[in-house]
Amino acid sequence: MENKKKKNNMYPLLPVRDIVILPYMLVPLAVGRRRSINALRKAVSSKNELVIVAQKDIYEENPGKSGLYSTGVLAGIVQVLDLPDGSLRVLVEGEKRVRIGRFFDRDEYVEVAVEDINETSGGVPELRLKAMMRNITDLFEEYAKFNTNVDSASHAILDEVTDPGKLADIITGHIKLKKDQAQELLEESAPLERLGKLSVILKKEIEILNIKNEIDGKVRKQIGKSQKEQYLSEQMKAIKQELLGKEAKDTEILEFQDKINKANMSEEAREQALKELGRMEKMIPFSPEATVVRTYLDWLIKLPWSRKTPNNIDLKKAEKILEKEHYGLCEAKERILEYLAVSKLSRKLKTPILCFVGPPGTGKTSFGRSIAHALGRKFTRVSLGGIRDEAEIRGHRRTYIGSMPGRIIQSITKAESRNPVFLMDEIDKMGKDFRGDPASALLEALDPEQNRNFNDHYMEVDFDLTDVMFITTANTVSSIPPAMLDRMEIIEFPGYTRDEKINIAEKFLIPKQMNENGLKSGNFSMGKKQVGFIIDNYTREAGVRNLEREIAKALRKVAKKIASGGTRKIILTNANLAKNLGIPKYSYFRARKNSVGIAAGLSWTQNGGESLSIEVSIMPGEGKLNLTGTLGDVMKESAQTALSYIRANAGEFGLKNDFYKDKDIHVHVPSGAVPKEGPSAGITICTALLSVLLSKPVRRNVVMTGEITLSGNVLEIGGFKEKILAAHRDGFKTVIFPSDNRKNMDEIPDNIKKNLDLIPVRNFKEVVEYVF
Repeated sequence: MENKKKKNNMYPLLPVRDIVILPYMLVPLAVGRRRSINALRKAVSSKNELVIVAQKDIYEENPGKSGLYSTGVLAGIVQVLDLPDGSLRVLVEGEKRVRIGRFFDRDEYVEVAVEDINETSGGVPELRLKAMMRNITDLFEEYAKFNTNVDSASHAILDEVTDPGKLADIITGHIKLKKDQAQELLEESAPLERLGKLSVILKKEIEILNIKNEIDGKVRKQIGKSQKEQYLSEQMKAIKQELLGKEAKDTEILEFQDKINKANMSEEAREQALKELGRMEKMIPFSPEATVVRTYLDWLIKLPWSRKTPNNIDLKKAEKILEKEHYGLCEAKERILEYLAVSKLSRKLKTPILCFVGPPGTGKTSFGRSIAHALGRKFTRVSLGGIRDEAEIRGHRRTYIGSMPGRIIQSITKAESRNPVFLMDEIDKMGKDFRGDPASALLEALDPEQNRNFNDHYMEVDFDLTDVMFITTANTVSSIPPAMLDRMEIIEFPGYTRDEKINIAEKFLIPKQMNENGLKSGNFSMGKKQVGFIIDNYTREAGVRNLEREIAKALRKVAKKIASGGTRKIILTNANLAKNLGIPKYSYFRARKNSVGIAAGLSWTQNGGESLSIEVSIMPGEGKLNLTGTLGDVMKESAQTALSYIRANAGEFGLKNDFYKDKDIHVHVPSGAVPKEGPSAGITICTALLSVLLSKPVRRNVVMTGEITLSGNVLEIGGFKEKILAAHRDGFKTVIFPSDNRKNMDEIPDNIKKNLDLIPVRNFKEVVEYVF
């Protein structure tokens, strides 16, 4: 089929901003631009036809040839109406596709030469053409079902159309397309290709409209359900009011009112609860808002506003409980008994806020539980390790979905008492990020002067925490913010001595594991020597957690043999313990002989004290000092300070003043993969350096600790008790330590003092008298 027209006809040009007009489309246009009005009047006065082309940029006021698409439509003018503001309203009908040629600027308007675009079906079989026309008609009818804006009369028109190109153009005029889609269909001259592109567009539109209708249906259904619920709710209220002759309240509302009255809330909390209850009464019972208010009221009612447990102020009974449940820990026990004694004499005592600081496994958490038992109070615990969100402490505001009170309010509610023993575990392991600083949020709760009016973000009312006994635990105070540390009373939980561990094992750990493994005292025997064997060879810790684990392992082996019927009683010896527990895991440093350039020192770790060796060797060189063994900056500086002290006092030690110029010195601390830091190895490094320079061996049974200065003074160190315990455990006979640490001697058990020669020194020259 061909539709041939004359070529290179001249017509006035009418650019349009945001619409693409196709043949057979009847479109009203508002014409306001001066040159467009002139072009329209010229068309009316001549052929009553003009060329309409879409412009690429809708904001361009006077587009040129480059600003217009090259394909437009020749349109006939059906009607023109002059408007009062000088603009025109025109009704045009697209007639045929044209390709824009030359532009002619006539001052008042633009005229263009156009070339007709021939439409050819390209020899497509008639049956295929009819099939495609029927397919596009069916798709349009399906589209019309979803789109109520499509005129029903258009279906009858389509049935009479036999030209595929005309069919595509008519359907295009009845669907809502984007500008670029319509322009693409206008530029497509082959009717079959146009039908194919239009088919794809229609299928996408039908799918979108189908989803939209599905969503609209769900929304209408939900709205209808809500309206129905509200209507029925109002009807129920009206019926109750009619039957009872007064305002009838819902059973749930009455229950909440009764609970609020019985909760003994503060005046502020009661007002807030009644206010929220009034809001809830006006809501649809099962609406999301009502559920939020219901949850909030539940939290308010469950809080123990007035419920508290009476203190056990029987000092002897409390002391007996503490002694029964924990071995040692004299300072912590004494502090709790002091609190009870003052509580008995005075009612105005503020509850202390304690911080138990010590290595893992020393009984900090379990001692908190024992305190609650001794005081006769409820116990609640929350772990703060890894918390980074402030809302975990103070709660989320109720504007957030799924909001809840913070951990403090949750734990007190769980305890069902306003004066529990509240243990905050691992307080030194809190972090902070963009969500806030939980440590700062804790400051109010841990301050006796402020926690009377603790305000949780979720509850929005004050709660009195003054009766709560807060206990926190930490492995070290270095990572606790100073402001928080200032609010707490620090109680040290030092590492246990070997004898203390043996006693703890006999009194607590072995009976506990016997019970857990189903054993009786007649099934096995384990003496102090065997417990000591486990401590020396299978544990390296300040506490007893790993010791309990190894005892449990040994008793499981016993349980297996007894259950299998092999024997009735097993005597545990060092030999069969080694067989049951495997190869020993640890061996402690012990110098085998007096050695040149090797000195023994003491260090502190979170697992307690440890002994270490420091080795020094010299070789020909240029006076360099090499330091190895994964040393921190402070320890490296200690080594440099020690060498500088020896150089400055070379004459006193019998050395040449330039002894270092032709020698390189290498200082190494074994266990190279383990990071080491701190200044307390200063005198040990200095001793090893002097030993190798003088070729004098260091006594193998001497161990030392202390920071050295450039003048040779020996300064105070930390972790004194743990280091002394490590020296005793590792078999040393003499310990050299700073004179300023004499004040810590009371911490050392008497049996250890008897077995060690403890030598305080103020200057390194005193050290020299004992080490060589």
